[in-house]
Amino acid sequence: MNEKQYNLNIKTLIIWAMEYYVYDNPLASDEEYDKLARLCLVFEQENPNLSHANSPNKRVGGFILDGFKKANHLSKMWSQEDIFNTDELTTWINRVKKTSSKLEFYCEPKFDGASLNLIYENGLLKQAISRGDGLIGEDVTNNVKTIHSIPLEISYKGLIEIRGEVVIRKKDFSKINDLRLKNNEQLFANPRNAASGSLRQLDPSVSAKRKLFFNVWGVGLNTLDVKTNMQVMEYIYSQGFVKPPIQTLTSSIEGIEAIYHKIISLRNDIEMMLDGMLIKINDLEIQEELGHTVKFPRYSCAYKFPAVEKTTKIKEIMQQVGRTGVITPVALVEPTLIDGSMVQRASLHNYDEIARLDLRINDEVIIIKSGDIIPKITKVFKDRRTGIEEEIKRPSICPICSSLLLDEGTLIKCQNLDCQSIIISSIIYFASKNCLNIDGLGIKIVEQLVKEKVIYDILDIYSLKYEDLEHLEGFKEKKISKLLNAIKNTHNTKLYKVINALGIEHIGEVASRQICLEFALEIVNVNFDALIKLDGIGEQMAKSFVKFMKINKDIVLKLFDIIKPIAEEKIYIEENIFKNKTIVLTGTMSISRGLIKKQLENLGAKVSSSISKKTDYLIYGKDAGSKYEKALSLKVKTLNEDEMNKFV
Repeated sequence: MNEKQYNLNIKTLIIWAMEYYVYDNPLASDEEYDKLARLCLVFEQENPNLSHANSPNKRVGGFILDGFKKANHLSKMWSQEDIFNTDELTTWINRVKKTSSKLEFYCEPKFDGASLNLIYENGLLKQAISRGDGLIGEDVTNNVKTIHSIPLEISYKGLIEIRGEVVIRKKDFSKINDLRLKNNEQLFANPRNAASGSLRQLDPSVSAKRKLFFNVWGVGLNTLDVKTNMQVMEYIYSQGFVKPPIQTLTSSIEGIEAIYHKIISLRNDIEMMLDGMLIKINDLEIQEELGHTVKFPRYSCAYKFPAVEKTTKIKEIMQQVGRTGVITPVALVEPTLIDGSMVQRASLHNYDEIARLDLRINDEVIIIKSGDIIPKITKVFKDRRTGIEEEIKRPSICPICSSLLLDEGTLIKCQNLDCQSIIISSIIYFASKNCLNIDGLGIKIVEQLVKEKVIYDILDIYSLKYEDLEHLEGFKEKKISKLLNAIKNTHNTKLYKVINALGIEHIGEVASRQICLEFALEIVNVNFDALIKLDGIGEQMAKSFVKFMKINKDIVLKLFDIIKPIAEEKIYIEENIFKNKTIVLTGTMSISRGLIKKQLENLGAKVSSSISKKTDYLIYGKDAGSKYEKALSLKVKTLNEDEMNKFV
């Protein structure tokens, strides 16, 4: 095969691949395609300098990645402002009309997938970056090269960012989940999750098998000499990108509504998942003039589709334990297809909602799903009950660790510091700056230590040794020494700081100090009646504290043995205007508010962060804002810093 024959064969392969992967219209058998591809591959291996930039042979991943590197977008990838009805559409249009009374709107379907930024330079695909936070994403170039609807080479020779959505077609999604089911793998919840997961495979050959599809919706950095959004898109399509099934220009609300409802009527026939319609002002000069808010472009919005409703049946209620120990009920329902996704769970915020709905196991219900929102139960068909329905009981035992739960109605929470569900969050809180301030024990480090099974709970922090850390990624001598010294420095901490660091529900620093001053190290044995007598300690706080100590007494006592906390002595405070008063600080003072807070607490005051009718004084400095205004509206006494100092 010579160079001319090779290039002709590559053109044939490109056409065959596009028709097969993109348009689902095979022009050759698999055997013919593979045979021609192998012939071209032999030529490419023997003549690497003559290899065609857009060769389909470059679309199959040949190696496994160690991970994804972070990469910067050349220009920010913005989110879209969501609108949901005609009134919100009218408000948006009236807002943009302040720039120009005569506007033309570009409308097209909004595909539901994973956003992607493609960077081309000198006609070649240089880099592909996931959206990330809009400024920095992950470099997924090797995986993106396996997507046949993304050209590896375009005729435009300037530097340009081409942006769109990576999706999986509905039929391909079904095939992927069928295969995962056979392999006893967890099923993807919907095509969007499947697309996102496929884009982030460390093995590009897996991405290649998933038949990912790219729908272009815009550009970032570019030097195109055009005046309208429609001209931009038509030029991008001319570079080999696939057109959406519908594109429309209109100048009226009625026109936008018409195309919106047309797309809704066709959404089931369109082979990719849609979650709305994208609306952009067509004139690029007006786009430039309107600019952006902190989050969104002012010249475009996403007109989201209405929620889809389906009827299903409640099978059981599962207890989900969050990172902070909060128990959330989740309804398991009979599998129901909603907008392309097989739904098997529905959100229930808490047990009060279950009571409000009068929900029971075996009830028939309506569930709705809108875009990315987790399906939610909106109605119970009580008239369809047959007598087999079962009442849903509030849990009293943690499903993870079998400890007694704190039940406060809306809030049901596990407070066991050894519960696997809350270990990470409890350690993070314990070590945080406002608690024991263990420098070097931040979120990522705690997650790493727990994942690597170096620590299992708060107590294990104090058994850490140099040799436990030296083999871990990112831990060098200086970092290890710094962490171990920070842990050592927590010894002989004041008792109330240790109690505050335990994260007891409703017990903050002020309450911790008050309880510790009263009971010292005997706080582990304090009962409800003794606590409730303290000024400022309510029933809810007392109940939470007592239950926490009952569950965690052994851990707390071991912690006391290690840290040897110092219990402050209760001192008599002379009468003053701040004694036993609740005070809020706001504004800029001549000294730090932390020092003022200590001064006031030494006078017997309770310093709070929020203002209410129960606040006795608001002390304010320069640039006092909303708290000052609220104090005036609630008729709370106010003092400036000079007035406070006279009393101090």
